Amino acid sequence: MKKLDWKTLVALAAGGSAALLIGAFIFQALGYAPCKMCLWQRYPHGVAIAVGALALILKQKWMAWIGALAALATAGIGVFHSGVERKLWDGPSSCTGGSTSGISTTDLMDQIMSAPLVRCDEIPWEMFGVTMANLNALFSVALAVVWVLAATRSARG
Repeated sequence: MKKLDWKTLVALAAGGSAALLIGAFIFQALGYAPCKMCLWQRYPHGVAIAVGALALILKQKWMAWIGALAALATAGIGVFHSGVERKLWDGPSSCTGGSTSGISTTDLMDQIMSAPLVRCDEIPWEMFGVTMANLNALFSVALAVVWVLAATRSARG
C-alpha cells in the first residue's frame, strides 16, 4: 500500500474540516440552530481550511502544524461542550441555564428575558448516545492526526 503524500494529507485534513462545517450547516438548515459553543467549534475549522489552502498554494510544510493546532482547538471545544451537555461541568453562563434558588421575581424575569435562545447545556440531536459536539470532537482528533502526518511527511511525497 502506497503512503499518502504531503499534498494529499493536507487536502484530506482541510477537506475533513470543510465536510464537518458543511455538516453543521446542513443540521442548521434542518432546524437545529447552533448554540454559542457550537459556533465556537466552527471557527477553528475555518482556520484549518484556510491553512490547508495556503499550505498547498505556498507549498509550506510547516503550516500543517497550524492545521493540527486548529483541529485540536475545535476538538477541545467539542470535548468541553460535550461535558456541558452531559452536565459534567458548568458551561458559560451566557448560554446555559442558571439556578433560580434564592432569586427575586424581578431578577428571575431579567434572567428569563436575557436567556439564550439556544442553550449550550441541552442536547438538540443525539444518535446512539452520540451528540453533534461528540462527533466534532472525535472527527477533529482524527483530523489532527492527519495534520500531524502531513507535518512529518516529506513535502515531495
